[in-house]
Parts: sequence; structure tokens; C-alpha cells
Amino acid sequence: MTIISVKTERKSTTLTMKGSYLSLAVLLGLGGCGEAQQAAPTNTVTPQAATVETSAKNTIDLWPALTPAIAKDAELEAKITALVSKMTVEQKVAQMIQPEIRDITVEDMRKYGFGSYLNGGGAYPNNDKHATPADWIALAESLYQASIDDSVDGINIPTMWGTDAVHGHNNVIGATLFPHNIGLGAANNPKLIEQIAAITAKEVMVTGIDWVFAPTVAVVRDDRWGRSYEGYSEDPAIVRDYSFAIVEGLQGAVSGDFLSDQRVLSTVKHFLGDGGTEKGIDQGDNIATEKMLVDVHAQGYVGGLNAGAQSVMASFNSWHGEKNHGNKYLLTDVLKDRMGFDGFVVGDWNGHGQIPGCSNESCAQAANAGLDIFMVPTAAWKPLFENTVAQVNSGEISQARLDDAVSRILRVKLRAGLFEKPSPAKRPLSGKTELIGQASHREVARQAVRESLVLLKNNQNVLPLSPKLSVLVAGDAADNIGKQSGGWTITWQGTDNKNADFPGATSIYSGIEQVVSQAGGQAMLSVNGEFTEQQKPDVAIVVFGEEPYAEGNGDIDNLEYQRGDKRDLALLKQLKAQGIPVVSVFISGRPMWVNAEFNASDAFVAAWLPGSEGQGIADVLFTDADGKVKHDFGGKLSFSWPATPQQTTVNVPLATESAEVKAQYQPLIPFGYGLTYQSKVSDAVVLDNLSEDNLAAEQTLVDLPLFERAVKSPWSMYIANSAERQGLSSSVAQNSALTIRTMDRVVQEDARLVSFNGSEQGVVGLISNFPRDFRAYSNSDSALTLSIKTTASLQKPLWLGMACEGDCRKQVDIAQQVNGKLGEWQNISVSLACFASEPMDFGKITMPFYLATSDKVDVSFSDVVIHTQPGESTVQCKK
Repeated sequence: MTIISVKTERKSTTLTMKGSYLSLAVLLGLGGCGEAQQAAPTNTVTPQAATVETSAKNTIDLWPALTPAIAKDAELEAKITALVSKMTVEQKVAQMIQPEIRDITVEDMRKYGFGSYLNGGGAYPNNDKHATPADWIALAESLYQASIDDSVDGINIPTMWGTDAVHGHNNVIGATLFPHNIGLGAANNPKLIEQIAAITAKEVMVTGIDWVFAPTVAVVRDDRWGRSYEGYSEDPAIVRDYSFAIVEGLQGAVSGDFLSDQRVLSTVKHFLGDGGTEKGIDQGDNIATEKMLVDVHAQGYVGGLNAGAQSVMASFNSWHGEKNHGNKYLLTDVLKDRMGFDGFVVGDWNGHGQIPGCSNESCAQAANAGLDIFMVPTAAWKPLFENTVAQVNSGEISQARLDDAVSRILRVKLRAGLFEKPSPAKRPLSGKTELIGQASHREVARQAVRESLVLLKNNQNVLPLSPKLSVLVAGDAADNIGKQSGGWTITWQGTDNKNADFPGATSIYSGIEQVVSQAGGQAMLSVNGEFTEQQKPDVAIVVFGEEPYAEGNGDIDNLEYQRGDKRDLALLKQLKAQGIPVVSVFISGRPMWVNAEFNASDAFVAAWLPGSEGQGIADVLFTDADGKVKHDFGGKLSFSWPATPQQTTVNVPLATESAEVKAQYQPLIPFGYGLTYQSKVSDAVVLDNLSEDNLAAEQTLVDLPLFERAVKSPWSMYIANSAERQGLSSSVAQNSALTIRTMDRVVQEDARLVSFNGSEQGVVGLISNFPRDFRAYSNSDSALTLSIKTTASLQKPLWLGMACEGDCRKQVDIAQQVNGKLGEWQNISVSLACFASEPMDFGKITMPFYLATSDKVDVSFSDVVIHTQPGESTVQCKK
């Protein structure tokens, strides 16, 4: 075999991911993997040249002039002025720096006195996923005490800890996990939302944390967006009302127990227009008119600011090509001046580094635009601190702007009573671990599950079910608490979690089994729907849906469910063909095109992402033992349901929109729809004999990302040596042959660094617990491609391989190609023809990629993709 290679350098991207992607492998439930070490490079990409008419942009009178919810307090303002007057430039800048817990020490806090710090999604005290509440409190206490220790930095202003508690205290093992926002939007119950927020505040305070990065108030306009489930609705009115309710629930009412010892600071995010980017691309460009920005995307801020929100988070996205983190018009002129916001604006995860001309380590423009706190994880915090001090001293950032930022931070801290409250370990709720996942909290979450369910189809009144029946429960989401909880669940992406990681929680199957067994029926779990003739059930409940994802990793290019791999549809058809009534329970973070699945179901429930209390679904599906309905369906679609995979921007028209726009609104199922047990046949949208044509004439074979910013479902990353293979569930892992950790190449944790020690052959790769069909790719000119870098020349083979069911495998030595460009990132692309000889079976691929060597060498890799048109960079194989 001869290998010929032409290598091309891949262009960089400007996206920055937030949170900490620690989780990579569900398969095997073993092991651990890498954390971010490198800062992202300087952003040199120029803004898009999206010109807009003067009348469509920067028309300040379009924006609501709000009266601040909290009146200015002269005594408090005097305290702020006095504090600021005593502070040095260094002390002031330190208040603007927010590092992440994995990148600072207690001594760093003592030396610099950071105004705040955070734990990204999937970051834990001691890097321990199973850290106890006591561990969280200990870290909070030590960093707090260091912040008020003036022995080194000369100042004793208390710090604040911020966390992404977006559907409960979701980073902590055992916490109550509520349905994600999309499900809560279907419930349309602001009072329930306020109650959920208050419970979240209590569970957060148990761990000594002051501040929550919630609510997300994005108004989703394109359901391809991977954060759609973080939006309550496509209707800005629901988002506005919910924003008010959740801010009051977290912080308390301004006229009541505002920021008492039972409450936490909230953050309304992300300002502005993150739900309206072109093609639903996360961190992309929103080209809405300014009026649409006000009427749609700003309404959540109207609600949140009216409730007294004390912080607002800037958004990664751009508006007409200008990054929001550097947009003075939006952050200062609109938010602070016009809308009267006197709290602080915090950045998102290194979002300032995306501004053209800025980097993670230096960005005067963001501060000048109105950013008050830089969220700066990784080691970039130190040079950012030093550069910001220098920029103030040089006048690039004015002293007035610095003082304004610090005054806003101090104002919030004083309002929150942080100068008077006890230290984190001594606060009233701190350490009360009985509040974490308390039964009364779980009951509220269970209620939220019930109210969020939307009944879309119920032929012949299949539902409700008698609990005395023989019930088959099938589907890979039936007994999978991680899948039913979605992203932002213990880990950033919500992956690599097992049921054992959710003490006190209930899977959907276990809730069904409890109801049925108590009534004398029989519930049988069979993920693949198999049963013996003697076990033939009266009804099948199939629980299936999307794998967990967060942020950009959930972006898709159309709404077809399981495109090219209809395994769940096959399960539904298999059961229906046996004459078994089929009830589908669909787990998803957005409405999806499931026409074929509708056709194959007798009843269909949109369950969204219900969280830890799966038994709430059984509460609604089943009657009591006497046949009486216990809980009816009440959920209504807060998102319109698409009629085709390409109908990604179908949104209920606003009252102010034209008759023409309203006439064009033609979803499969309209906004606000939802059946009940009292619904008549005439009330129902007919979901039988729907077209299963996905309009895919133009949908030729598309590139298949395997690892691109994160591992793509259904693959999991693993490492192996000669004796064993282990899955990864943390940011760093090792075996006797290698160590692996995450690293930042362009965006957060988008690459892996593997240090092979040379003692034996080590392997890192991707694996699935069921085979995948790659025949369409192998029959084309597709290639397996990756970006790779080594710093030392390989003396032994570096194998790039694929494997299929039965442990058949083929591999290619790419050491020569890698050695051709040491110390630099390069693309290696190997034609699938190189792996095509016997015994490779492309119809049953279980490992689409692995790297293996027995050399002693550090290898970094990213962007592993099956490319359909690899072009000149392909490694060709000649026999």
C-alpha cells in the first residue's frame, strides 16, 4: 500500500463555547478525559459587511424607557463612592475579572481579590464530578475568606460565585432537576416558574453559592438552534412573563424578601438576540430590524428588569455583523441608559475574545462598550488583568468607565448584603443537605413534568391507560435519566451520565413500573421491544428522542429526526406490525419533523426534557386503579410544529405583523395546540397518513462530524492499552500507555491532547454500542479527516484506523505525513478506500476513528469528520 498525501491547513473559526465539556463517553461508563489549557488565539476575523438602513438600526426611541425596579438609595450610593475612591486601578480591575474554579487557587484570590468567579458547566470542586455539598461549601468558604483577606491585595471586598443552575442546581449530584425551559413554556404557568426558581435558589445556597446565571430569555426563531430548549417559547409574551417570574423566584420580590438569605442573584441572558441568528447557528449573526429586536428579542429583558434583575449577560451573537460583547449601542445606550439598568453586565465564556481586534487576553473595546465583568476562564485571566490595568493607565479605557463598572459591581454586592452576610459556610441554608433533592422540591418538579406534557395524538382514545394492563416499555430513553434530562445536567453537554449519578431521581420506566405494579398490572422493560409470545403486551409505551447536547453542539441543518438512521421508527413499526397499540413518548429539545413516527403511533406525547422526576409522565398516562383520571394533559405547544424538515423558522405571527405574514403561517401543528382527555375528534389535528417525503431531492450525502468541538452522538470517546478499554467521563484520564486531556485549539475544549508514554501501544478513539451504516460514504469518494499536531518526530507508526462489529479493523500509518509538519496543526485525510479490504464491513461500523502508537510522543487532534468531498487533501491508497 502506497500513501500519497497533500495537506491543507483548515481555516479557524471564531466561535467560543461556554461551560466545561468534561463528559465524553456514555459507553462502558468508565474512565475520564481532558480539561482546557490553552487560550483561544487572537480573533482576526472581520465583521460581516451587513449594512442596514439608518431607519432600521440605532433608533433609540423604539426601545422601552423603563423605570428602575429599585429606586436609587443615596446612602448606598455614598458607600459606593467612598469605596471606589479608596481603590487602586489594580483593585478595580480585579473586580472586573471573573476566572473559573479550575484556573485559580486560593492564593490567587488572596493576591488579586477577584470580584467574582464561576464554575462552568461540568466543573466541580477538586475536579470531582461526585463532589459533595460539603466540598462545594469548603471551596466557597476558602475563596471568600481569601477575597476579604487584605494582607496581600490591600482590600477586603467579598467575592461572588456564579453558576449555571439553569434547570435546578444541575451541576450537583442529587439536586432536583426541573424540566428544561421548553417544557416549562408548554406549561404556561408563571406561578409554577416562580416556585421552581425559589427552590433552585435554596438548593444553590446549600452549597454556598451567591449567584445564578439564569434565566435564559431567548425567543427562538429557528429551531435548528442547539439551544432551542433553553427558550420558553417562540412567543415573546410568554418569555416576558416567565422572565419576571423566575427573577422574582430567584431574587425575591423587590417589595418583599429581595436578596434575603433565602435568595440568590439572577442573570437575565443573553443580551441580545441569541435566539434569532441566521440559520439557527449558535453564536451567529442576527439580522433582525431594530423594531423586531425590540418587539421579539428584548421582551424577556422587559420582564426581568421590571422584576429587579441585578445582572445581565452579554451574548456571543452579533447583530448585523457586530459582536454584542463590543456593541456600545446595545450594552450602554439601550440597556443601561434607555432601559434604566443599573446593575452590571457580565460577559459570556471568553466572549470578549470574539470581538475583532481583541483576544481572550486583551479587549479594551468590550469594557468601553459597557461590559462590566469579563468572564475569563483558562489561564487567560492573568494577562487580561495585566492588559486591562495597562489600558486604564494609558487612557485607552477611561477612569470614568472603570469607575462606572466597579460602582455597578459594588452596587449589586451591597444590595445583596454581601458585606453584612456571614461567610458562605455560615449562612442559614449552607450545609443543609436535606434541601438538596428534598421530597417537597421533587414534588414541584413532578408537577412541572405533568404540566409540560403535550398530547399531540390520541387515536381511539388509547390514552389514558389502565394500570392493570400488561405494558411493554421500550426505547433507549425509557430507563435513562441522563437522556430525559438533556444538556446542562451534571456535565456541560449532559452526556456520560449513568442512572447512578442521579440519586433520588426516577426514570420514566421506573415511574411506569411503580404505577402498574401497585395496581396489579405488569410492566416489562425491553429497550429493543422484544418479548416472548407468552409476554405479548396489551400496549407498548416507546420512549425515544434526541441525545443530550448543549450550545453549538446541538445545532442541526434541518429538523428531520434521525435522518439516515431511522432505528426508532423501525421499533415503532415493529410493534405496530404485531398488533400492539403504540404510545410514543418523544424526548426532545425542540419540535422535530417526525411524520413517519406520527404515522406509526396510536398516541404521541411531546415530553420535551422532563428532568429528574420521570414518574410525572406515568401520572398522566395512567388512570388510577379504579379507572379515574388522576391528572389530565394541560400542556400546549409553545413552539409551532414543523410540516417539513426544512420548515425551521415557522413561528406564530405577532399581532402587529401583516396579514400576508399571518397567511404564510402553515405549520403541521399550530402554536398553542394540545389535546386533553376531554378533546373531541374534531378538536384534533389529523396525524395519520402524513407525507413521509422529507423533500430531500437536494439533500445529497453530507459531511458526517464525529468529533467537532465535542464528541457527536452516538459516539463516545475511549482510551485503551493492551489490557483494557475505558470510557471517558472527566476532563483528564490515563492508563498505563497514555494520558489524555481536553485543550483549546480555537474554541473551548475543541481538541484533545494525548501523551503516549511509549511503554506499550496506547489507543484513543470513538466507539458506539451499536453498529452504524457507513456504506453510503464508503461507496462515494469520502474520506476520514482530522486535524493533528505533534511536537516531536514519530519514530514508530501512528495508526489511523476504523473498526466494525466483530472487532474487524483496518488501519493506516500516518506517521510520515504527521512528521512532515512538526509543531503545526495540519489536516490529514485518508480515503475510506484505504480501509475497504476484507474483513471491513462498512455496514456495521462500531469504531469510525482511532489513533494508536507505541511511540513516546504528544499528539493533539481535533475536527474528526467523514468528508464527502475531501478534495486535494485526500490521502489516496494505491494497491
